[in-house]
Amino acid sequence: MIDLYRGFARSLLFRMDPEQAHRLTVSALSSGLLRAPTARRDPALRVSLFGLDFPNPLGMAAGFDKDAEVPDALLALGFGFTEIGTITPKPQPGNPRPRMFRLPADHGVINRLGFNSGGHEGARRRLAARAGRPGIVGINVGANKDSEDRIGDYVLGIERFADVASYFTVNVSSPNTPGLRDLQAKDALGALLVRVLAARDAAAERHGRRVPVLLKVAPDLTDEGIDDVVETVSATALDGLIVSNTTITRPGLREPAARETGGLSGRPLFPLSTQVLAKFRLRLGTRLPLVGVGGIDSPETAFAKIAAGASLLQLYTGLVYEGPELVGAILNGLSAELRRRGLASLDQAVGCEAAEWAARGA
Repeated sequence: MIDLYRGFARSLLFRMDPEQAHRLTVSALSSGLLRAPTARRDPALRVSLFGLDFPNPLGMAAGFDKDAEVPDALLALGFGFTEIGTITPKPQPGNPRPRMFRLPADHGVINRLGFNSGGHEGARRRLAARAGRPGIVGINVGANKDSEDRIGDYVLGIERFADVASYFTVNVSSPNTPGLRDLQAKDALGALLVRVLAARDAAAERHGRRVPVLLKVAPDLTDEGIDDVVETVSATALDGLIVSNTTITRPGLREPAARETGGLSGRPLFPLSTQVLAKFRLRLGTRLPLVGVGGIDSPETAFAKIAAGASLLQLYTGLVYEGPELVGAILNGLSAELRRRGLASLDQAVGCEAAEWAARGA
């Protein structure tokens, strides 16, 4: 089936502008036309973290379903969870087009979308309509480009969605909103997390449910930047880290489109994001669970993220090149790898190669 996607569907979609192809894919999911054979459910792949029970560790990353149009269709592909957004309080168009660029020879994508979002209102309406359905749906919250109080925008996201979110992701690591990554700096990050977590706790009193909050960081952090993030989050009640967002570096790319500005995702991001993931695992130990993102496009790269320190995984760009059957292929591959290693659960593999990954490129 993956060969069929590579040979026909991908060829058709790649003739389109990337955003047009994305809209067609979302429409196909919404109408039920896009489906894929799912992996057999394996109890060894279940993951229990921050009060949530994930049927498997593989999630759809934020960026695909920006406005909560198809969360249930994505879960039906076999994902253990999905994350919508990034959602900003007010609708905003994002950056001028063109703003997405495929790099076929590199199996990568560059985007400078800039938090294009339909805003809180529409997404909240759609999520409220699916209340009571099974499945873990996280909400990635962000700030409007023209906001005078960016931290306030994140707080507003927590307040608006606390009754419909399985978990929250605070996205301060997109490279496509000017100044946003400044919120990763020690003092700014501390101030952000104080307000966001206070809003989460206040919402928990209103709704009777404490929603986990995760922080998504960039792969371009220096070692000192990693240390600052670790020190800051360790002093809070944050529930986890997502490592990582896209990179502004251009490691060994061959495509002419690599000269475009924006964040790079896909296969070229894998080594950097996995090394940074491992560094966070070694510094944090078992204090915070990590979600590994960046360049996952096979069972082998998925297991490498787990070995580097991830308890959960997310992908997006891999689907662009491998198709929806990739989900089942990864899950079946993870099950086979656990059996090969004689492990009873995924937890036993988390971080088993973190030291080796952290030392790469040193």
